[in-house]
Amino acid sequence: MKRADRLYALMQRLRDGRVHTAEALAQDLGVSVRTIYRDMDTLAASGVPVEGARGLGYAARATTTLPPLNLTETELEVLHLGLAAVGAGGIPDLAAAAESLSAKIDAVLPEDSGMAAGRFGFATYPFAAAALGFRHMPAIRSAIRARQKLRLTFADAAAQDVRPLHLDYWGRIWTCVVWSETTQTFETFRIDRIDTLTILPGLFVDEPGKTLKDWHALDQER
Repeated sequence: MKRADRLYALMQRLRDGRVHTAEALAQDLGVSVRTIYRDMDTLAASGVPVEGARGLGYAARATTTLPPLNLTETELEVLHLGLAAVGAGGIPDLAAAAESLSAKIDAVLPEDSGMAAGRFGFATYPFAAAALGFRHMPAIRSAIRARQKLRLTFADAAAQDVRPLHLDYWGRIWTCVVWSETTQTFETFRIDRIDTLTILPGLFVDEPGKTLKDWHALDQER
C-alpha cells in the first residue's frame, strides 16, 4: 500500500471516534507498529487532530478533512502561486495560514513522488520576489505553445532575443529554458529576474542544435 493510501486509511479508521491501538492498526494495514507511529506523527503535522499517545492508542475528532487528491505538477504550481500571492499580501494571519497549509501539504506528499525533500515547503525564498515573475508566466507559456520569439530585458544583464522552450519549477522559483538568438547558446533564466518581456514578430521552427531535445541531450552530458 502506498503511503498516501495508508494515511487515508488511517484517517478513515480514526474518524469513528473510538480509540485504536497502534498494534491493531498495524495488523489491519500490514505494516509495523513503528510505521504507524511515524504515520501518526505525519497526520498530526498535517493538521489532523489526532488524540492519544504511543502505548495508549489514538483517535481523531476532526472538524474538516479532505480525501486524497491526485495533483499534477501544474496543479502543485497553482497552489504555490496562490500561497505566494497570499504570503506577499502583507496580512499576517493569512500569511501564517499559507505557511500552515504549505506544511500540511509537505507532510502528506507521497514519498515516491520523485520530488526532492522539502521541495514544496514554505521555503525561506521570499514570496515577494517570486511573485515578480508571475506576471510573465502567461506570456511565456503562450510563446512556448505558439513558438513565438521573445525579447527579454533584465535589470542586471543585457537584453536577449530568445526562443522560449520550456518552463521548469523549483519550488518558489520558475526558470525558463531558451535558445538565445543573442548569445547563440542555450540559456536558463529565472523568470522573476525578467524586467520586461516583448513579443517579437514571426515564429520560429525547430532547427538542429536549437531544440528542447538538444538541450536535454547537453544537460545529460554535463
